[in-house]
Amino acid sequence: MSDTASMFGEQDSYQVLARKYRPSTFEDMIGQDAMVTTLKNAFEANRVAHAFMLTGVRGMGKTTTARLLARALNYQSDSIDGPSVDLNERGDHCELIMSSSHMDVLEMDAASRTGVENMRELLDGVRYSPATARYKVYIIDEVHMLSAGAFNALLKTLEEPPDHAKFIFATTEIRKVPITVLSRCQRFDLRRVEAGVLAEHLRGICEKEGVRISDEGLAMISRAAEGSVRDGLSLLDQAIVQAGLDGDEVTGEQVRTMLGLADRLRILDLFAMAATGNTKGALLEMRAQYDDGADPSVVMRDLLDVCHEVSRAKTLGDLAEFEMAPDQAVRLRDLSETQSIGQLTRLWQVLSAAYNDVRQAPAPLAAAEMALLKLSLAGQMPPPELAAAIITQARKDQEDGGPGLPNISQVSGGTGSSMSAISTQAVSTSSSPSSTAMMEAPQPVIPEKSAVEIGSFEDFVAALPQTQIRLKSDLERYVRLVSFKRGAISVNITDPRQNSLIGKIVSALQDMTGDLWIVSPSDEAGAQSISQQRKLAASAQEAEDRSHPAFSHPLLTSAKELYIRDRAANVIHSEFPQKDQKRD
Repeated sequence: MSDTASMFGEQDSYQVLARKYRPSTFEDMIGQDAMVTTLKNAFEANRVAHAFMLTGVRGMGKTTTARLLARALNYQSDSIDGPSVDLNERGDHCELIMSSSHMDVLEMDAASRTGVENMRELLDGVRYSPATARYKVYIIDEVHMLSAGAFNALLKTLEEPPDHAKFIFATTEIRKVPITVLSRCQRFDLRRVEAGVLAEHLRGICEKEGVRISDEGLAMISRAAEGSVRDGLSLLDQAIVQAGLDGDEVTGEQVRTMLGLADRLRILDLFAMAATGNTKGALLEMRAQYDDGADPSVVMRDLLDVCHEVSRAKTLGDLAEFEMAPDQAVRLRDLSETQSIGQLTRLWQVLSAAYNDVRQAPAPLAAAEMALLKLSLAGQMPPPELAAAIITQARKDQEDGGPGLPNISQVSGGTGSSMSAISTQAVSTSSSPSSTAMMEAPQPVIPEKSAVEIGSFEDFVAALPQTQIRLKSDLERYVRLVSFKRGAISVNITDPRQNSLIGKIVSALQDMTGDLWIVSPSDEAGAQSISQQRKLAASAQEAEDRSHPAFSHPLLTSAKELYIRDRAANVIHSEFPQKDQKRD
C-alpha cells in the first residue's frame, strides 16, 4: 500500500464500538429476554406472525433486531431447516442478510422515502416467491414517517399477505402509526437497559479492548446513556481516549468532566439557593453559569429536572432508587429535607412557567434572572400544608371557644425555625414522632382583636378609614359579593386589572379585626356592587320623587330641577371623592 494511503488511515481504519459490538445473535442482546422468549415459543409452535412491529427509544437495537429476526425467519443450516432463534452457527443466508445484501430481504428507510410511489415500488415484487430464502422479508425502518397514502398502499398487503412474505417495522414514535396497521402486527416493545446491566456489558467490552475504566466511570456512562446500548458504547468510545497513549485507567473525575456532570452539581447549587430564598446567591450563580457559556433556557430545563428528582427523593426516600452518582443522590436527599411536597409542587409550577418565558423572551438571561426571583420568593413562603393545618386547627379551636385564627403576620414570617413555632398549634393533634418536638416550641402570640365588628361586606367598606378612601372607592365599584360569613368571604372582581384587591381586602380585614380572613375569588356573578346598588337606589328614589303630585305644579319646576341636579352631584361625589378633594 502507498505511503499516501497509509497517511490517510486507509491501511487500518478504526471501527467504532457501536458497530464492532453490534449483536450477532439474540443472546448478545441484553435486557430483551421477554421478546426472545416469545419468538422462541412462536417458532417452536409454528405460530409465526406475518408482521412484526419493533418500538423503543433510539439506540435500543430496533434495526439490529429486525435483521436478526430476518435471519431467524430464513435460518437454514446443515442441521436446522426452519425458523430458529439459535443463531450461534452461521446459516446459509446469515452473512448476506446482516450485510443488507440479500435479494429476498428488502430494507427501506421511511424517513427518506415517505411517498406512496416508494411504497408501491417496494411492494411490486411481493406477489413473487423468494429467490433463495424461505421468506421474502420487508424491513421498514422509522415506519411512522410514511405518508398517509403510503400507509394505505401498505395496508392492503398487510390485510391479505402471501404466505411467503413477512414484514418487520421499526419505529421510535409508535403513536404516529395508524391503528389499522398496528392491529395487524405483533408488537415488541424494546425496553431500556438498566444501568447496572449496561455497566456490566461495558465492562466486558473494556476487557476485550484492553482498556481500563474505573467502576465509577462506567456507572456514570451507564446512567448518562439512559438505557440506550448504542449511546453507552458511543460514550465509552469517547471515554477511552481520555486515558491518552499511556493506557492509564480512566478515572471517574475524567468521565465526570467529559459528561459535563460538574455542571450538574452547579445546577443543584443554583436550585438550593433559589429554593431556600438566597436571592443574591442565585442571581450571582446564574450570571456565572451564563458567563461560562450556559444557555438560560437549558438552565431552566435542568432546574425542572432537579425539582422533579428532589420531589422523588422526598417521596421515595431510598437513595438506591436513583440511578446517579452517590454524591448527587445525597445532595438530592438533603434538598428534599428542606422542602415539603407542597413547596416542591409550587416550585415546579413556577419553573414550568419560567421555562416557557425564557424560551420566548427577547432577553433570555434577564427572563431567567426574573424567574429566579420568583423562585426565591416562592421558597420564602410558608408551606401550603402548614397554612392549611393552621387554618383548620384554628377554626376547630374557635368552635371550641378558643382564640381562633392567628394574626397573619405570624404566618407569613417564612420557613425554617420561625415556622416551627407557628405550626405547633396547627399540628398539636398529630401522632407523628416529629410533632412531639414541635410541641416543645413556644406558642405563637395571638394579638387581641380590635373593637371593630364586621357583620357584612357593606359594614367592612363603610368602616374603612379615610386613609384608605381609594380602596373604599375601588371596592364599591369593582367588587361583587358572592358569599359572606365570619372569617371567609367570596367575591367576584369585575375588572381583571384589579386582582390585587384580594390581597388588599385580606390586609384591611386583618388590620381592623386582628383576625386572618380567607378571601377567595369566584367566577359567580354575585350580588351587585355597592356602587350599582347606590345608583339603583338613587334611580328608584328619583322615580318616586317624580311621581309625587307636588312635582307636577308649574311653580315647582325650577326647584325640582335643582333638586335632581343636587342628587346627581351627590352620586358623583360618592363615586369619585378624590376628584372633589383635588378640586377643593
